[in-house]
Amino acid sequence: MKLKFKKQAYQTSAVEAVADCFAGQSLTAGIQYRVDPGRVKPGAQQSLLDGNGFCNNKLALTPPCILDNIHNVQRRQNLPLSTALAGGKICPVNLDIEMETGTGKTYCYIKTVFELNKRYGWSKFIVVVPSIAIREGVYKSLEITAEHFLEDYGKRARFFIYNSKQLHNLESFSSDAGINVMVINVQAFNATGKDNRRIYEELDDFQSRKPIDVIAANNPILILDEPQKMEGAKTLESLKGFNPLMILRYSATHKTEHNKIHRLDALDAYNQKLVKKISVRGISVKNLSGANAYLYLDSIEVSTAKAPVGRVELEIKQNTGIKRVLRKLGKGDNLFELSKLDQYKGFVVADINAYTDTLSFTNGVELTAGEAVGDVNESTLRRIQIREAVKAHFEKEQALFHQGVKVLSLFFIDTVAKYRCYDESGESSGEYAQMFEQEYSRYLDEVLTPDDNPYNDYLRGIGADRTHQGYFSIDKKSKRLVDPATGKKSTETDDVDAYDLILKDKERLLSLSEPVRFIFSHSALREGWDNPNVFVICTLKHSDNTISRRQEVGRGMRLSVNQFGERMDNPATVHQVNVLTVVTGESYTEFVTGLQSDISKSLSARPRIADEKYFTGKVLKTAAGDVEVTAQLAKQIYKYLLKNDYTDDGDKITLTYHDAKKEGRLAALPPELAVYAEQVFELIDSVFSDAQLPPIGNDRNSRINPLNANFDKKEFKELWRRINRKAVYTVDFETPELIDKCVLELDKELHVSPLQYTVQRGEQKNEAVYDEVKQGESFKVMESITASDKDSIRSTVKYDLIGKLAQESNLTRRTIAGILQGIQPDTFNQYPTNPEDFIAKATRLINEQKATVIVEHLAYDTIAGTHSLDIFTQEKRTLDLSKAGDKLNRHIYDYVFTDSKIERAFVNELDISEEVVVYAKLPKGFFIPTPVGDYNPDWAISFKEGAVKHVYFIAETKGSMSSMELRKLEQCRIDCAGKFFGKITSGQVKYGVVDSYGKLMELVK
Repeated sequence: MKLKFKKQAYQTSAVEAVADCFAGQSLTAGIQYRVDPGRVKPGAQQSLLDGNGFCNNKLALTPPCILDNIHNVQRRQNLPLSTALAGGKICPVNLDIEMETGTGKTYCYIKTVFELNKRYGWSKFIVVVPSIAIREGVYKSLEITAEHFLEDYGKRARFFIYNSKQLHNLESFSSDAGINVMVINVQAFNATGKDNRRIYEELDDFQSRKPIDVIAANNPILILDEPQKMEGAKTLESLKGFNPLMILRYSATHKTEHNKIHRLDALDAYNQKLVKKISVRGISVKNLSGANAYLYLDSIEVSTAKAPVGRVELEIKQNTGIKRVLRKLGKGDNLFELSKLDQYKGFVVADINAYTDTLSFTNGVELTAGEAVGDVNESTLRRIQIREAVKAHFEKEQALFHQGVKVLSLFFIDTVAKYRCYDESGESSGEYAQMFEQEYSRYLDEVLTPDDNPYNDYLRGIGADRTHQGYFSIDKKSKRLVDPATGKKSTETDDVDAYDLILKDKERLLSLSEPVRFIFSHSALREGWDNPNVFVICTLKHSDNTISRRQEVGRGMRLSVNQFGERMDNPATVHQVNVLTVVTGESYTEFVTGLQSDISKSLSARPRIADEKYFTGKVLKTAAGDVEVTAQLAKQIYKYLLKNDYTDDGDKITLTYHDAKKEGRLAALPPELAVYAEQVFELIDSVFSDAQLPPIGNDRNSRINPLNANFDKKEFKELWRRINRKAVYTVDFETPELIDKCVLELDKELHVSPLQYTVQRGEQKNEAVYDEVKQGESFKVMESITASDKDSIRSTVKYDLIGKLAQESNLTRRTIAGILQGIQPDTFNQYPTNPEDFIAKATRLINEQKATVIVEHLAYDTIAGTHSLDIFTQEKRTLDLSKAGDKLNRHIYDYVFTDSKIERAFVNELDISEEVVVYAKLPKGFFIPTPVGDYNPDWAISFKEGAVKHVYFIAETKGSMSSMELRKLEQCRIDCAGKFFGKITSGQVKYGVVDSYGKLMELVK
């Protein structure tokens, strides 16, 4: 397998943030200098040791100029402005780049290397890492991205890992004029071992030179990966010896802040769907007073054909003794009769509730799924966890195998001996490895069916002993895992092979041809090993404070890839495919509370107060360019939030705001803000509140939601037959028509706000308080006047008006010129009063007219091919029953998950309607191609013949929209859908937008 890479806007943003800090620095190829040849041994060839080297060009920019560039970058991202360059003893420029784990920071800094070389000619870079694991990961990333960056930049980087015994690489690093990257772990220059000291010693085998001196002559750019792990005084002092031009620091969790120029935190990553969604499968132990009857409620199973049953582990007396076994229990089952053990007297199943995930007995005992009672020791708890992890793995594997996605599971353990033991006879499986193979084999028997299908064949080809491996440090001499029991050394190399497979050969581990699917690792595993296809993490260890829940979860946050090396990041399905299940030895509530606390702490740098002061001076990034939020606009935003109860008395964002935004019913913005609606709401969202924390699902609430008998009804089959067609669209319109429409719209709707100025008078407060001085609040504004002057205020920025409008609308300069020539003089004369606002509003109006013309002249043509029925089953249709509402009567699935209160009310009405025979929420795989992206309609409904005029109906449920841009975009898709269904069904299927069942009946009657 070869991993595929593509340009992504969020990564480009991180790269540009660094490069733009040096705007104005000239492009200069490497500066030549004479490499120190050292003392040449007699008889050596001088020509081989003497020659030119190429070092980085010095910074030509002054510190104030660099700080000004940094401010521009920070304004662009609405980050706090640095008061000064965070220089130090090491070098004058230290930039912080915050990127959440799993979003590809290694890729970003490698791309930054190429971008800095392209813009400024810098070519010598050193990546400093805190561990060997991270070092190997960085080297692997340099290898697998080489072809990708060759396509983008037309050149390759030469890269190597520093080795004190292979110093010839330093010669090439110095003498080569191209991009050179050295990767070094901090121990190589900071530890006290013999090999580690060599970097500072004059070495005979290096012509009596010190390696550090040869490195320093290149004036390299240092890239620190996880700098918070390298902040010791000795390390910082050692870094000075590299003579760095600048230091770039990449981490998700910076401890010491310098000049922060980019932020992509946990909240950004989740909201932009750049990382997996998290689901937790908790296990809790409840002791019953006066009883030792062991019980564990594994899960509640639901089906369309029978009542819910509980999967319960209990002790049963057999001929060979007492064993713990899993049994499916139904209402009325007597555990004493099943087990033949007195401890279960009085345990008769009274009720099984699939909604609350509980099973209760007639004696008053109630179990919640994931709960164990009675004789539960640590070994029992760990076995339950392993069983749950295996179960979660198989559930995900069954859902993703057909999509070519290999599922991996990761177990964290305390000690190596729990996985592998060593004695005089060699090695053997540890306690957890044995438990795993037993539980794996048991669950495999449940999953395997007699059918001959690819998935069954895949499972049959993998033995329990071949599907797991350990990832631990390895003793160099014995080739054993570190922390073995005492005994003779073994020459077995399986551990080395596992280390190479898991750490170095990432592509092979992702391949379905590689049998390893379960990985055991020490709990100290942190940064350095990330595999995108980890879908299950199980923590088989005591909780402690040395490793946070967020760090453990971070090992599985990357988005998965399929067998073609393609990232599974389709926005429509990314959080259906990419869900990480965490199996923990504590309850769901305990784990989630702790994890969200970790995440909230990591967001401490985010603003929490939405007041005028915060909004003033922020930048709105529009199609026409950046727009600064004036004091007047900031006041409008603040009043809007206050008026609609979107902030509380403490100016914190309320749950009311987030609920309204989620359901598409935000109050309309005032006219001054409406033109920037999308950007204004992004700015509001930058103010953190706990309601924004990524939701963490309860994995136990998920149920398989199978198709029911409604799917086979002739009415649904007939409806599906009519709409199951594929089509392509063509657009054919004349430019003059577009010009005429744009001219009319601009003359009617283009109203530019004149530039304004604000005069504020203030004076210093009577008493100076240290914190107020530090925060710049020692002066008090006494008077403020805002005014506009059309004659004296003009923008000083020169624009290529035609070029800018052509760029933002994807129209030709000729077409834009025709539009501008056609508008009224009064309309055009608004341009010099505020060019930025003119361009922003004109761009929006032109694009709206372009979309209208496109839709008017769009035509669909059917093509060969239909959608497979697999789209109804390929996602395995799992959903959280606690959010699914009541069981349905007329839907093709028993339960349906809705996106809003409007949809839930709509479903409730549909399901009791006598006119409706069957209906379906259409799966994501059913989509319509449109000029503004693929569109997935909401509902397909089949009515009773004779009850309504239109028997077959496709419905889109919509609430109110808050943004004009969103409204136009949605309207375009809706108009296209109307044309699509009109074409493929010849008018036999009606399509419409509704906000209630009543509106639907108006359209079909």
